[in-house]
Amino acid sequence: MAVGVGKAIVVLLAVWLIIILLMTGPILHSNENDEHITRRLTKAMNELEVLKRQNDELRAILLEFKIVDVDKSKDQLLDDLHEKLNKANELLHKAESGSTNTVCDPSAQFENVRRRIINQVNEMWLYTKNELKVLKTKMDDDKTKIKMDKMIRLETQYKRVILNDLATLSNIDGLGEWREREAKSLSDLIQRRLHYLQNPKDCKNAKKLNCNLNKGCGYGCQIHHVVYCFIVAYGSGRTLILNSKGWRYNKDGWESVFKPVSDSCTSTMGVGSAMWPGYGDAQVLDLPIIDSISPRPDYLPLAIPRDLAARMQRLHGDPIVWWVGQFLKYLLRPQPNLQANIDEMTDKLGFKKPIVGIHVRRTDKVGTEAAFHKLHEYMLHAGEFYQQLALRQNVTERRIYLASDDPNVFAEAKRSFPGFEFIGDPNIAKSAAMATRYTDSSLRGIILDVHFLSMSDYLVCTFSSQVCRIAYEIMQTVNPNAASNFRSLDDIYYFGGQNAHNHRVIYSHESQASNELELMAGDVIGIAGNHWDGYSKGINRRTKQQGLYPSFKATNKLQIADFPTYPEVKQNELSSSR
Repeated sequence: MAVGVGKAIVVLLAVWLIIILLMTGPILHSNENDEHITRRLTKAMNELEVLKRQNDELRAILLEFKIVDVDKSKDQLLDDLHEKLNKANELLHKAESGSTNTVCDPSAQFENVRRRIINQVNEMWLYTKNELKVLKTKMDDDKTKIKMDKMIRLETQYKRVILNDLATLSNIDGLGEWREREAKSLSDLIQRRLHYLQNPKDCKNAKKLNCNLNKGCGYGCQIHHVVYCFIVAYGSGRTLILNSKGWRYNKDGWESVFKPVSDSCTSTMGVGSAMWPGYGDAQVLDLPIIDSISPRPDYLPLAIPRDLAARMQRLHGDPIVWWVGQFLKYLLRPQPNLQANIDEMTDKLGFKKPIVGIHVRRTDKVGTEAAFHKLHEYMLHAGEFYQQLALRQNVTERRIYLASDDPNVFAEAKRSFPGFEFIGDPNIAKSAAMATRYTDSSLRGIILDVHFLSMSDYLVCTFSSQVCRIAYEIMQTVNPNAASNFRSLDDIYYFGGQNAHNHRVIYSHESQASNELELMAGDVIGIAGNHWDGYSKGINRRTKQQGLYPSFKATNKLQIADFPTYPEVKQNELSSSR
């Protein structure tokens, strides 16, 4: 075998030398001027470099044939040999066809800069549109107002074209395939770690964290409470025990709709029980709600694990949202009867893509925690999504999945926006009324709404709503490139009870008004919110000054914390090479 490999390498080198002579010979014997010869020589050297790289790849594959695993059967060895020959054949085909395109993993810098450009384009558009509208209100001349409207439309078209080109850039040379592959690999690793944590070999002696599903709040708030418990369990290396009997949404508990959080370890029995943070070797800890936990561990949201941080940052535009989504992916696995409801409703509604999910919140929190927003505010962004989509594909239907706690919204939508197809179930909105909110039908209704909102291509809602934020978090597990596939009419993304959310200043800024912050590159800003007009509000941690700053001049400052690395759970074969 080794002799055959040697001959193959010699042949390949000989072919390479012949190609060198064939390409350089005409140049050496030509009467062309120096500039033309230089150009041809440069081209030849570039082609030689490609051939050399392909030759090295072939050499590596051929040299592998020397390796013989004595533990493998004859059939296994033949299978290995067949696979390697196929790889060699593919490389030879590329060499013969002159193809030099290869799928490469993008660098973290490339992905971060690409996403930052997308954010900057959107912020520039928000700023320009807002300023033109403000100027328009100050104009008395109708012709000038018409010109302002024309400028806004043209600016919007510019924005759409740039974002379309950036979307194309994000998928060239197999980057879209890489993103799908890396998301699957990383998600699979996390899911296997969670399964390992939740199913210890010795439940009797395992360290446990007891979480009571008794927080006095709505569905979205309670789901986020369980996520918080699970993150603390993961961060402390304890098996989560979810105490859900008597749940206000279903007295039978969590397992009546979702699969158990553990297949084998559900008992809170143990040697020693204590409240967080515990004492000595207490086996079971009881966890308070996130607002009351003390001391507060570093791994609370918005932190991501250090051992996975590099991969998460390269993969996703907002890693903490993707991280939270992974816990929801594990927790919200439907029982067969719930899955049957989801499948039945999918067929009944005719749910298909493309589709925009809109969640209109109208009842308990409007006027206290959230402002009232008219339906047309949501529809402006839904329409913009379809205008953007039309640059990439033929749009024949503009479909909306509509969810609300106000059944009147459905009639208003169909009456006021005839150019759109609305799907959704008004009965779910009726069951969300305060009198019937904590019933089994209401529970299944909100679960269905969250499911279909998360399956949408784009989400328009208010992030002051936990239902909306859950849908956005789950969306990241469906589409690995969905960090910017939303428009919130009020808040930026947050996790209730989170540790501080900070921005890091990229570009210095000289304040232009008394309410603006003075910024130096590297400053840390505690962000209070985005005004969606090109400006955000926050406090400069260095100067202690509070005020506005241009959103595009800062970016999220990631919080990276030490979590257990769970070495017992091996990286899978799909893991990224970087």
